[in-house]
Amino acid sequence: MNEHRSAHERPSKNQRRAEAREKARQLREEQQKKERRNRWLLQGGVALAAVAIIAVIALVLVNSVRPAGPGPRNMASDGVRIGADFAVVPTAALPAGRDPIPSEANPSGVVDIQIVVDYLCPICGEFEATNGAFIETLIASGAATVEYRPIAILSGRSAGTEYSLRAANAAACVADRDPAAFFDFNASLFAEQPEEGTPGLDDDRLIELAGEAGATAPTVERCIRDRTFASWVRDATDRALTGPLAIRDANVERIEGTPTIFVNGKRFEYRYPFEQDDFAQFVLQAAGDEFSTNPTPTPTPTPTP
Repeated sequence: MNEHRSAHERPSKNQRRAEAREKARQLREEQQKKERRNRWLLQGGVALAAVAIIAVIALVLVNSVRPAGPGPRNMASDGVRIGADFAVVPTAALPAGRDPIPSEANPSGVVDIQIVVDYLCPICGEFEATNGAFIETLIASGAATVEYRPIAILSGRSAGTEYSLRAANAAACVADRDPAAFFDFNASLFAEQPEEGTPGLDDDRLIELAGEAGATAPTVERCIRDRTFASWVRDATDRALTGPLAIRDANVERIEGTPTIFVNGKRFEYRYPFEQDDFAQFVLQAAGDEFSTNPTPTPTPTPTP
């Protein structure tokens, strides 16, 4: 039986909309009360104080409705695809509010592996430790592309630091700012994976790991510290849990936990603890007759303008 790390139950889209409407109603009522109080203060000769209060209210309201920014570049599918020469397949940034776009189909004979991960999930770490070398061999030979999909379902299990969210944001920062470093950075996040219930790696260490992986663009540090893609991580997590997944030919609509692995759209129903050859056998089975150990390397598409 597949043993997933269970995610917290999340409200439906209708429930979230209802909660948003209720919050907006409360904000409107609070604003009306404060506006009436402000008019009284103005009439009492304390106009400056009233103006200050109005300014604070306006700032709160503006911040509360500020739209989310676009997602990271090279993650339009909600994942980072690694292809020939361990290069990230480029895509444009996903505009806020837009549905993710499944990656293009691979050429015949090139296997499509998709891995949904939470960087705090210990079973994800064990899958990487057991199968990482095999996956690297497949990429190096051109036999497969691998798409990593970082989400954050365990943010509440890091002593208040939201490590899952911060780590997924850091991965998105590297994918966006310095994508050539993504594969090694992803591996380093598992190599130094903290235990559940601990604060996890701090931002300084995440920045150091990014630099050690080759992400030297000066904007990477600021992106990690500012949590630039935190809203996108939350949205991507919701999309993974509620579906449908932007994975070509996926035989399930949503995930139930991490890790969730697909090979050519078929979910890997793994046994735990992992056995060394189980995933390799599944790749051969899922790929069928089209699989080749020496295929033509996957071409790198031109980035979408």
